[in-house]
Amino acid sequence: MMFNKLCKATRKTAVGQPDALIDLEDVVKTYQSAAGSFCALRGVSLEIDAGEFVAVIGKSGSGKSTLLNMITGIDRPTEGEVWVNGAPLHDLNEDQLAVWRGRNLGIVFQFFQLLPMLSLAENVMLPMDLADYGTRRQRRTRALQLLDQVGLTEHADKLPSAVSGGQQQRAAIARALATDPPILVADEPTGNLDSATAAAVFALFEQLASEGKTILMVTHDRELATCAARAIVLADGAIV
Repeated sequence: MMFNKLCKATRKTAVGQPDALIDLEDVVKTYQSAAGSFCALRGVSLEIDAGEFVAVIGKSGSGKSTLLNMITGIDRPTEGEVWVNGAPLHDLNEDQLAVWRGRNLGIVFQFFQLLPMLSLAENVMLPMDLADYGTRRQRRTRALQLLDQVGLTEHADKLPSAVSGGQQQRAAIARALATDPPILVADEPTGNLDSATAAAVFALFEQLASEGKTILMVTHDRELATCAARAIVLADGAIV
């Protein structure tokens, strides 16, 4: 089954189809409820190339979270196709998606989601533990390197409660980079931070993009979004 899907991905590129790192083709997402059907995405087509820093903006209910769920494989399209780093997410089963996420995605959340009983270094090591990435010593070394990259070396062995919100978010970014994924997805990563700290986190994303990471950031902050290399505006489930 997986061989057939990989062959499909190879044929897609071979026949001259778009080979962007992230490629959505006519994606529709409709939810059913007791009140009836609701269309969250309406025929969205989108390409994002490797190394791009893209901001997705829109009002509440515009489809931002649904779009993010399509790209991360958390949800599936009702119609259309979602290709990310050559994988047809619309066709993969849950086990395949779990393996794919571990190798391809780092996710940063608005409220950090650090485990409170683990130190910052242990939080960064956790994705490596789950992915069986290197030896225990190698994981610790990489965690310290990543914490140094985000300016948290001296806080490596502190619990999340012992550092500020901005420092927790930087630790969360280090954790998202733990297994060196090609894509970093950030869902309102500055929504819980003051403006100065938000700017520092944004600058870190810019640095990571300059080093080759593909950054997709969902935000309500239009001023911040205009500083990204490209901004995508969603309204009523469509790109406007």
